[in-house]
Amino acid sequence: MTRESLRIASDWLNGAGLRPTRQRIALAELLVGDGKHRHVTAESLFEAAREAGAAVSLATVYNTLRAFCAAGVLQEITVDGSKSYFDTNTHDHPHFYWEDEGRLSDAPADELEIARLPQAPEGVEVASVDVVIRLRRKS
Repeated sequence: MTRESLRIASDWLNGAGLRPTRQRIALAELLVGDGKHRHVTAESLFEAAREAGAAVSLATVYNTLRAFCAAGVLQEITVDGSKSYFDTNTHDHPHFYWEDEGRLSDAPADELEIARLPQAPEGVEVASVDVVIRLRRKS
């Protein structure tokens, strides 16, 4: 990693009010160090960390991703009821889930139209709407 990617990662953590531990900096650098948005699973981030020589456990990766979500710098997208992806782009936007590849990518937000939502039950409000469009190659 570069001095610039380290600065970007540190600024990202500081901006979220997160203490920049060695593990958090290493994972943040992999997530945002190049300034690009990405979608990762805990397992794919763990593997990238191992390849980069970072000494982190899978449990640490999971805990760190949860802390990043709680701080508002990552968005968790659940697919298939149990598989979670983590997105560095926290703005509301739809996603494509590529079933054949097990991959998540951004879908064009400007092409999505939601005309109306059902009324929320009394005493609660809609917190967010997640749109995941599942794709499969034609046979």
